[in-house]
Amino acid sequence: MFNVLIVEDDVNTLRYMQAVLKMHGYQTYLAHNGEEALEVMDSQHVDLIIVDVMMPKLDGYQFVDILRQSNNELPILMVTAKLEMADKKKGFLVGIDDYMTKPVNEEEMLLRIKALLRRSKIVSEHRIIIGDVILDYDALTVKRREEVQELPPKEFYLLYKLLSYPKKIFTRFQLMDEIWGMDSDAGDTTVNVHINRLRKRFEHFNEFEIITVRGLGYKAVKYEKE
Repeated sequence: MFNVLIVEDDVNTLRYMQAVLKMHGYQTYLAHNGEEALEVMDSQHVDLIIVDVMMPKLDGYQFVDILRQSNNELPILMVTAKLEMADKKKGFLVGIDDYMTKPVNEEEMLLRIKALLRRSKIVSEHRIIIGDVILDYDALTVKRREEVQELPPKEFYLLYKLLSYPKKIFTRFQLMDEIWGMDSDAGDTTVNVHINRLRKRFEHFNEFEIITVRGLGYKAVKYEKE
């Protein structure tokens, strides 16, 4: 499941986009302006951002500029009622990836989101390939040449999330929320236990490694042959 942050001050538009995305299997987070969006991103993992231009406190241009200045490369789809070429140009100059005008067309929005996820190297076809290793999301399997392992769901989702974003550090809180959900009864050590199981299971693999980043969390590193 991909996480989409919708940043929009018009409540009706916000609810409409949220409903469409949820219906098509996306997890959504909501913010009414750029300041709220930055706060959401401090505590939640986001795969893609949909952002309006005209908003109070911190508008869409300023929000995108802050992200790009901090080297955040998340795909960003800007949605606005503005039709002028100068407005589109300004959006692309600050760092957006794509642009849509209101009123939002449901099919067009979904197609643009899928295209952005593909371009950002998120594996939308539910497979990750690292050398001879293939992670199949639908089958919950990790295949390496003739060796096939079917993982318990939580272990697989954890590994898949880490390998979808190589070198990106995820906090334990982010992983707990993403894989188990905040309403889960799982304890604080759950993530650590599953990480250790994955390390043990794939200790003979030289294609990837899960690394502990002290004081922060975990990241995966891929070692693909040149």
